[in-house]
Amino acid sequence: MKIIASDTARPDQIDVSGPLRHPQIVDASNGMWLSDTEPPAVDTKKLRDGRLARLRAWMASAGYGGIVLLDPYNQRYATGTRNMFGYFLRNSTRYFFIPVSGPIVLFDYPQSYHVSAVVDTVSEVRPSKLVWSSVSGRDNETAGPFADEIAELMRTHGGGSNKVGMDRCSHLQALALEKRGLEVADCQGEILAVRAIKTPEEVQCLQISMAGAEAAVAAVRDAVKPGVTENELFAVMYYEMIRQGGEFIETRLLTSGQRTNPWFNEAGGRRVRPGELVALDTDMIGCYGYFSDFSRTFRCGPGKPTANQKMLYRMSHDQIQHNIGIIKPGLTFREIADAAWKIPAKFVEQRYTSVMHGVGMHGETPFIAHAIDFATYGREGVLQPGMVVSVESYIGEKNGREGVKLEEEVLVTEHGGELISRFPFEDDLLERQI
Repeated sequence: MKIIASDTARPDQIDVSGPLRHPQIVDASNGMWLSDTEPPAVDTKKLRDGRLARLRAWMASAGYGGIVLLDPYNQRYATGTRNMFGYFLRNSTRYFFIPVSGPIVLFDYPQSYHVSAVVDTVSEVRPSKLVWSSVSGRDNETAGPFADEIAELMRTHGGGSNKVGMDRCSHLQALALEKRGLEVADCQGEILAVRAIKTPEEVQCLQISMAGAEAAVAAVRDAVKPGVTENELFAVMYYEMIRQGGEFIETRLLTSGQRTNPWFNEAGGRRVRPGELVALDTDMIGCYGYFSDFSRTFRCGPGKPTANQKMLYRMSHDQIQHNIGIIKPGLTFREIADAAWKIPAKFVEQRYTSVMHGVGMHGETPFIAHAIDFATYGREGVLQPGMVVSVESYIGEKNGREGVKLEEEVLVTEHGGELISRFPFEDDLLERQI
């Protein structure tokens, strides 16, 4: 089957003024619609080839003969394929063998081989040796056959290296590989470092995905009214995200009134009352598998915001704008932490856990902690062009009535930060003239 992408929907031609429906990939030979796992508005072959080239360049430099990927996010990054994503997040039974050069072999769920075989990055599909082994209590039996196949592939395509990376697995599988003479390394952190720098095509994917997320948040804003429940608002966001071509939402962070303080309560059955704040964090695995991560806080009418609501909102807005302003390539993570907006004392205890964090196919590296948390959560590193970060703020006093959550997604360029999220802020809460 030959797959082609529509050439009628370049990113600059996508109309974002109304509800978005992203075009799907179509097989021109028979008009069959295929899964929208990759965007027709982007050169998908260049997208796949660019990601795989970055991965293999790292493998060569680190001395890996091959890697075994069980993490669905890494699988998608390396190959552009997706199959029962949520299922394989909890069942590590679909896996890829990727040699430093040569054919990529997928070990897939029985009878689903056709789903990924059409993608040019997949050279061969075989039955997974690990399907159902854990739930059947047979991990001890399957680890050997699993390791036999991987060891044979390493001998054939590993370029003489016996170093194999695994992003996640049970200890039984790792021990079985070691018994066959392989040096097993945990490569999850290394892969995340590779993924931190986005290719131009990935940036396009993030921008298109964000347009869908913004449409979902706009639908929530329109649905905020007295009596609506948090669950109903969350359902609005989820529905619109799916309708736009997104995949799922990692968290249920949509709360109202007193439940906005402290942050990290999850959506429930509480009904929104007039005059209350409603805060959300998108946390969307959005269109084409790229993460859209921004936050907004709204106010349920009628009437006008209170002085306290406006103070919380302006302070959170100031924090976001200041920290976006310090983004510059070459700064160390410690320098960013030290230069970040200084949180007033009464809001420090309930601060958000990071100044900013990486974004790609999910929340990724880097994680840049506040200066006071750097010894606990931080790590050394340097901000580089091509990184994408979400800049975080939560302002809410301990035992306070409400809190405000704001967040922006930003591309790091050669010259500074460039916004990917463009959803407007609330004029009445900022006391702007409307």
